[in-house]
Amino acid sequence: MNDTPDPDAVHRTEPAAVARRITERREQLGLDEEALARQAAMAPRYLRHLLEAGPAFDPGGFLRIAAALGTTRDALLEGRPDAPPGQGGAGPHPLLQSLTEAECWELVGTHGVGRIGLPVQPGPVVYPVNYVVDAGTFAYRTAESGSAAPAEGTAVSFQVDHIDEYLGRGWSVLALGPAHHVDDPAELSRLAALPGSTPWAGGDRPYWVRIRPQELTGRRLVSG
Repeated sequence: MNDTPDPDAVHRTEPAAVARRITERREQLGLDEEALARQAAMAPRYLRHLLEAGPAFDPGGFLRIAAALGTTRDALLEGRPDAPPGQGGAGPHPLLQSLTEAECWELVGTHGVGRIGLPVQPGPVVYPVNYVVDAGTFAYRTAESGSAAPAEGTAVSFQVDHIDEYLGRGWSVLALGPAHHVDDPAELSRLAALPGSTPWAGGDRPYWVRIRPQELTGRRLVSG
Protein backbone atom coordinates (compact mmCIF):
# COMPACT_ATOMS: atom_id res chain seq x y z
CA MET A 1 0.00 0.00 0.00
CA ASN A 2 1.35 3.41 -0.97
CA ASP A 3 0.97 5.98 1.83
CA THR A 4 2.69 8.79 -0.08
CA PRO A 5 0.37 11.84 -0.24
CA ASP A 6 -0.94 12.83 -3.65
CA PRO A 7 0.93 16.12 -4.37
CA ASP A 8 -1.92 17.36 -6.55
CA ALA A 9 -4.46 16.76 -3.75
CA VAL A 10 -2.19 18.46 -1.20
CA HIS A 11 -1.82 21.45 -3.51
CA ARG A 12 -5.60 21.74 -3.97
CA THR A 13 -6.29 21.84 -0.21
CA GLU A 14 -3.58 24.34 0.73
CA PRO A 15 -5.06 27.39 2.53
CA ALA A 16 -4.10 29.72 -0.33
CA ALA A 17 -5.80 27.50 -2.92
CA VAL A 18 -8.96 27.19 -0.82
CA ALA A 19 -9.03 30.94 -0.14
CA ARG A 20 -8.71 31.62 -3.87
CA ARG A 21 -11.71 29.41 -4.65
CA ILE A 22 -13.78 31.10 -1.96
CA THR A 23 -12.88 34.56 -3.26
CA GLU A 24 -13.64 33.58 -6.85
CA ARG A 25 -17.03 32.12 -5.89
CA ARG A 26 -17.84 35.16 -3.73
CA GLU A 27 -17.06 37.55 -6.56
CA GLN A 28 -19.00 35.39 -9.00
CA LEU A 29 -22.08 35.84 -6.79
CA GLY A 30 -21.47 39.58 -6.40
CA LEU A 31 -20.85 39.38 -2.64
CA ASP A 32 -18.33 41.48 -0.76
CA GLU A 33 -16.42 40.10 2.21
CA GLU A 34 -18.81 41.54 4.79
CA ALA A 35 -21.86 40.11 3.04
CA LEU A 36 -20.29 36.64 2.94
CA ALA A 37 -19.32 36.84 6.62
CA ARG A 38 -22.86 37.90 7.53
CA GLN A 39 -24.43 35.02 5.59
CA ALA A 40 -21.96 32.58 7.15
CA ALA A 41 -22.82 33.89 10.64
CA MET A 42 -19.33 35.08 11.52
CA ALA A 43 -17.44 38.33 11.87
CA PRO A 44 -15.50 39.59 8.82
CA ARG A 45 -12.30 39.49 10.85
CA TYR A 46 -12.90 35.83 11.71
CA LEU A 47 -13.64 35.05 8.04
CA ARG A 48 -10.28 36.52 7.04
CA HIS A 49 -8.58 34.49 9.78
CA LEU A 50 -10.20 31.29 8.48
CA LEU A 51 -8.98 31.97 4.95
CA GLU A 52 -5.43 32.38 6.24
CA ALA A 53 -5.51 29.42 8.65
CA GLY A 54 -7.06 26.87 6.29
CA PRO A 55 -9.80 24.21 6.56
CA ALA A 56 -8.24 22.28 9.45
CA PHE A 57 -8.64 25.23 11.84
CA ASP A 58 -12.46 25.26 11.89
CA PRO A 59 -14.16 22.64 9.66
CA GLY A 60 -17.60 23.83 10.75
CA GLY A 61 -16.78 27.38 9.74
CA PHE A 62 -15.90 26.27 6.21
CA LEU A 63 -19.14 24.31 6.07
CA ARG A 64 -21.05 27.54 6.81
CA ILE A 65 -19.02 29.42 4.19
CA ALA A 66 -19.86 26.75 1.61
CA ALA A 67 -23.57 26.98 2.44
CA ALA A 68 -23.47 30.78 2.14
CA LEU A 69 -21.84 30.44 -1.28
CA GLY A 70 -24.38 27.88 -2.47
CA THR A 71 -21.82 25.12 -2.92
CA THR A 72 -20.37 22.18 -1.00
CA ARG A 73 -17.47 22.05 1.43
CA ASP A 74 -15.73 19.49 -0.78
CA ALA A 75 -15.98 21.79 -3.80
CA LEU A 76 -14.35 24.60 -1.82
CA LEU A 77 -11.66 22.42 -0.29
CA GLU A 78 -10.72 20.32 -3.32
CA GLY A 79 -12.26 22.09 -6.30
CA ARG A 80 -15.07 20.90 -8.52
CA PRO A 81 -14.33 17.49 -10.04
CA ASP A 82 -15.98 18.68 -13.28
CA ALA A 83 -14.38 22.14 -13.37
CA PRO A 84 -13.02 23.37 -16.71
CA PRO A 85 -9.23 23.18 -17.16
CA GLY A 86 -7.10 26.11 -16.10
CA GLN A 87 -8.33 26.49 -12.52
CA GLY A 88 -4.80 26.23 -11.15
CA GLY A 89 -3.51 29.32 -12.91
CA ALA A 90 -0.30 29.85 -14.84
CA GLY A 91 2.93 28.16 -13.82
CA PRO A 92 6.16 30.03 -13.01
CA HIS A 93 7.95 31.64 -15.96
CA PRO A 94 5.64 30.25 -18.70
CA LEU A 95 7.07 29.85 -22.18
CA LEU A 96 5.46 28.75 -25.48
CA GLN A 97 7.44 26.47 -27.78
CA SER A 98 6.53 25.51 -31.34
CA LEU A 99 6.13 21.81 -32.15
CA THR A 100 7.26 19.99 -35.27
CA GLU A 101 4.70 18.07 -37.32
CA ALA A 102 6.17 14.79 -36.07
CA GLU A 103 5.80 15.95 -32.46
CA CYS A 104 2.18 16.92 -33.14
CA TRP A 105 1.30 13.45 -34.41
CA GLU A 106 3.10 11.86 -31.46
CA LEU A 107 1.12 13.93 -28.96
CA VAL A 108 -2.34 13.32 -30.44
CA GLY A 109 -1.67 9.58 -30.33
CA THR A 110 -3.92 6.98 -31.93
CA HIS A 111 -7.22 8.28 -30.57
CA GLY A 112 -8.72 10.69 -28.05
CA VAL A 113 -11.11 13.62 -27.73
CA GLY A 114 -10.70 16.76 -29.82
CA ARG A 115 -12.77 19.69 -31.08
CA ILE A 116 -14.06 20.18 -34.60
CA GLY A 117 -14.49 23.81 -35.71
CA LEU A 118 -17.06 24.45 -38.44
CA PRO A 119 -17.60 27.68 -40.45
CA VAL A 120 -21.35 28.16 -40.13
CA GLN A 121 -23.62 31.18 -39.72
CA PRO A 122 -24.06 33.38 -37.76
CA GLY A 123 -20.58 32.42 -36.54
CA PRO A 124 -18.15 29.47 -36.25
CA VAL A 125 -19.14 26.62 -33.93
CA VAL A 126 -16.94 24.10 -32.12
CA TYR A 127 -18.02 20.62 -31.01
CA PRO A 128 -16.15 18.00 -28.98
CA VAL A 129 -15.80 14.64 -30.72
CA ASN A 130 -13.78 11.53 -30.05
CA TYR A 131 -11.41 10.83 -32.90
CA VAL A 132 -9.12 8.19 -34.34
CA VAL A 133 -5.88 8.85 -36.21
CA ASP A 134 -5.65 6.93 -39.48
CA ALA A 135 -2.83 7.25 -42.03
CA GLY A 136 -2.10 10.91 -41.35
CA THR A 137 -5.74 11.95 -40.96
CA PHE A 138 -8.25 12.52 -38.19
CA ALA A 139 -11.59 10.71 -38.42
CA TYR A 140 -14.68 10.74 -36.23
CA ARG A 141 -18.24 9.44 -36.22
CA THR A 142 -21.40 11.49 -36.06
CA ALA A 143 -25.03 11.43 -37.17
CA GLU A 144 -25.56 12.15 -40.87
CA SER A 145 -27.73 15.17 -40.12
CA GLY A 146 -25.89 16.02 -36.90
CA SER A 147 -24.39 19.39 -36.01
CA ALA A 148 -20.86 18.00 -36.33
CA ALA A 149 -21.42 16.73 -39.89
CA PRO A 150 -19.91 19.29 -42.33
CA ALA A 151 -20.73 19.41 -46.01
CA GLU A 152 -18.33 17.55 -48.29
CA GLY A 153 -15.11 19.50 -48.80
CA THR A 154 -15.80 22.08 -46.07
CA ALA A 155 -12.66 23.75 -44.74
CA VAL A 156 -12.54 22.97 -41.01
CA SER A 157 -10.22 23.13 -38.03
CA PHE A 158 -9.53 20.32 -35.60
CA GLN A 159 -7.84 20.83 -32.23
CA VAL A 160 -6.49 18.46 -29.62
CA ASP A 161 -4.88 19.63 -26.40
CA HIS A 162 -3.84 18.69 -22.90
CA ILE A 163 -3.14 20.67 -19.74
CA ASP A 164 -1.35 19.70 -16.53
CA GLU A 165 -3.17 21.66 -13.83
CA TYR A 166 -0.59 21.05 -11.11
CA LEU A 167 2.53 21.95 -13.11
CA GLY A 168 0.95 24.65 -15.28
CA ARG A 169 2.11 22.94 -18.47
CA GLY A 170 0.38 21.67 -21.57
CA TRP A 171 0.24 21.41 -25.34
CA SER A 172 -2.13 22.16 -28.19
CA VAL A 173 -2.25 20.78 -31.74
CA LEU A 174 -4.27 22.44 -34.51
CA ALA A 175 -5.09 20.87 -37.88
CA LEU A 176 -6.54 22.82 -40.82
CA GLY A 177 -7.94 21.17 -43.93
CA PRO A 178 -11.01 19.94 -45.81
CA ALA A 179 -13.51 17.49 -44.36
CA HIS A 180 -14.53 14.51 -46.48
CA HIS A 181 -17.23 11.90 -46.09
CA VAL A 182 -16.14 8.26 -45.87
CA ASP A 183 -18.52 6.04 -47.82
CA ASP A 184 -16.39 3.10 -48.95
CA PRO A 185 -17.69 -0.01 -47.11
CA ALA A 186 -14.21 -1.45 -46.60
CA GLU A 187 -12.93 1.84 -45.17
CA LEU A 188 -15.96 2.16 -42.90
CA SER A 189 -15.43 -1.34 -41.55
CA ARG A 190 -11.72 -0.73 -40.94
CA LEU A 191 -12.31 2.61 -39.18
CA ALA A 192 -14.99 1.10 -36.95
CA ALA A 193 -12.50 -1.55 -35.78
CA LEU A 194 -9.89 1.00 -34.63
CA PRO A 195 -9.42 1.64 -30.88
CA GLY A 196 -11.43 4.63 -29.71
CA SER A 197 -13.90 4.59 -32.61
CA THR A 198 -17.02 4.09 -30.48
CA PRO A 199 -18.78 7.47 -30.10
CA TRP A 200 -18.78 8.76 -26.54
CA ALA A 201 -22.08 10.51 -27.23
CA GLY A 202 -23.75 7.16 -27.91
CA GLY A 203 -26.69 6.69 -30.23
CA ASP A 204 -26.69 5.82 -33.90
CA ARG A 205 -23.71 7.63 -35.46
CA PRO A 206 -22.72 5.68 -38.57
CA TYR A 207 -21.51 8.75 -40.50
CA TRP A 208 -17.72 9.04 -40.71
CA VAL A 209 -15.92 12.33 -41.36
CA ARG A 210 -12.23 12.39 -42.31
CA ILE A 211 -9.98 15.45 -42.05
CA ARG A 212 -6.73 15.39 -44.01
CA PRO A 213 -4.64 18.27 -42.61
CA GLN A 214 -3.16 20.68 -45.11
CA GLU A 215 -1.53 22.42 -42.18
CA LEU A 216 -0.63 20.89 -38.82
CA THR A 217 0.86 23.09 -36.11
CA GLY A 218 1.30 22.83 -32.39
CA ARG A 219 2.60 24.61 -29.34
CA ARG A 220 3.84 23.38 -26.00
CA LEU A 221 3.53 25.43 -22.82
CA VAL A 222 6.42 24.86 -20.42
CA SER A 223 7.15 26.48 -17.08
CA GLY A 224 10.08 26.56 -14.76
